[in-house]
Amino acid sequence: MQVFQTYLNKIDSPEKRGKLDEILTWIQNRYPDLEPVIKWNQPMFLQNGIFIIGFSISKNHISVSPEPYGINLFTDSIKQSGYTHTSNLFRILWTQEVNYDLFDELIQFKIKDKYGCKSFWK
Repeated sequence: MQVFQTYLNKIDSPEKRGKLDEILTWIQNRYPDLEPVIKWNQPMFLQNGIFIIGFSISKNHISVSPEPYGINLFTDSIKQSGYTHTSNLFRILWTQEVNYDLFDELIQFKIKDKYGCKSFWK
């Protein structure tokens, strides 16, 4: 994915780079109407210029940000997936499987919920 390539190339570990690339590619393929962008040095997806979901990486995990209300609504699913969370994000350890059903449910909700929204964040 051209938009994210420079970001991905900065990840030293081929395994980590591959895992994040797989997630970003899955989202792009599943939701081709979402716009892939880099903002605040983070890969994210927008709908009509409005934030849907964003990512960042750390030494031990991928952080996924669906905004605080997304965390609140999906806390049970996040915990059932084995992920830890804060009020703003959930973490997928590099060693954990990616729950694409959770991503699908969360992104579909965010797309519907933010349809017609005028502000970047909610």
